[in-house]
Amino acid sequence: MNRILNSDSTLTFTSSRKIVDTRNRIIHGYDTVSDEVIWGIIVRHLPTLKSEVESFLNNP
Repeated sequence: MNRILNSDSTLTFTSSRKIVDTRNRIIHGYDTVSDEVIWGIIVRHLPTLKSEVESFLNNP
């Protein structure tokens, strides 16, 4: 996400900062992240991100 946003500042993705922060928490183990939190993100936010990425890829 950081690379995409740095390459083109006009792009916008819903919750992009939260995506980066969550990735950092998971990868670096800053805090304990429960399975319920991750599942909630998948169920509530992944469909929106998928739609936005598909739109981005289909409209170069």
